[in-house]
Amino acid sequence: MIVVVGIGADGMAGLAEASRDELRRAAVVYGSKRQLDLLDDTVPAPRRQWPSPMLPALQTLVDDDHAGDVHVVASGDPLLHGIGSTLIRLYGAEKVRVLPHVSSVTLACARMGWSVHDTDVISLVTAQPHTAVRRGGQAIVLSHSKSTPGELAALLNAHGRGDSQFTVLERLGGPDEHRRDGTARDWADGAPRDIDDLNVIAVRYLPDERVSPLPDDAFTHDGQITKQGIRAVTLAALAPRPGERLWDVGAGSGSISVEWCLSGRGCAAVAFERDERRRHNLEFNAAASGVGIDIRGDAPDAFDGAEPPAAIFIGGGLTRPGLLDACLDNLPPGGRLVANVVTTESEAFLTQAHTRLGGKLRRFQHYHGAPLGAFTGWHPHYPVTQWAVTK
Repeated sequence: MIVVVGIGADGMAGLAEASRDELRRAAVVYGSKRQLDLLDDTVPAPRRQWPSPMLPALQTLVDDDHAGDVHVVASGDPLLHGIGSTLIRLYGAEKVRVLPHVSSVTLACARMGWSVHDTDVISLVTAQPHTAVRRGGQAIVLSHSKSTPGELAALLNAHGRGDSQFTVLERLGGPDEHRRDGTARDWADGAPRDIDDLNVIAVRYLPDERVSPLPDDAFTHDGQITKQGIRAVTLAALAPRPGERLWDVGAGSGSISVEWCLSGRGCAAVAFERDERRRHNLEFNAAASGVGIDIRGDAPDAFDGAEPPAAIFIGGGLTRPGLLDACLDNLPPGGRLVANVVTTESEAFLTQAHTRLGGKLRRFQHYHGAPLGAFTGWHPHYPVTQWAVTK
């Protein structure tokens, strides 16, 4: 059995009696240097510091020759972005026992007066800082190091979130706990240099612009964008589900990829776009919305090596020889494919595909009001023909 004991910055004094008993009876205790240093003399077992990289050590933590329990000490709640989840994945829940401590997230919410269930939890321990950019709401962000607050603040400020309330909480639960309040703009202009590596960030994202679908002006683009109204019906046809991956072919600005990733927990996207400037816009739009998109070159050549999709959207290049067949070949059974076209040549190609493979064929025509002399008339957008099929 692997016994994982959560511990806080207050060390042994903050542990429940059951956790202290486990550590006192341990034959050996594994953990990081900071966690092991929190143990006192009542824990006589040898202490073994994790090597770097840590995963190979975890994979050999228990072998056939090992007798007795293995004890691991971890920060706070080991099942909240912690080592407990990794060990359960490696060995199974029946071989891992977890004794959690109060998590840094719970402590941070208590200090901020926030309800935990109304607060997002974002870990930047391994993820890139841009994944903590949001358009509203509040989050506790788990930092990688003392540089994380400044890096995140700079990103928020660059993407129009400089007014966000920004609180850095250091050494939570310890006798020397420290709090610094400000805005993202304050921290971007000059982050303090004496930040402790053990910190979390509480962010209330301002201005709060949580709308779906996003307005067109939320994206940097050169005109090659699936506009808001068509985007809404396209996302409805794609029907994203939590944890699914989209292939966005002829991605343009990446508006469909961004909306897909924002639609549910764990949703991801791979965007294929041959134009370098549009790939740059796509990268900017992904960062501005806090989503990670795998951005690749021209389709179908760039399909090789991409993580397989649950759905594919074709927004451009449909008539290119072999593209549709390559998309269908990479789509698993039950996967959805949606294609939007505006030209008569592409529409003829789409009609043939519908005749051959079935699915649903739709046509959308959107209008907006525009001045017509002293009055208002209807100004049409290009009609969009959409084909949706399930493999």
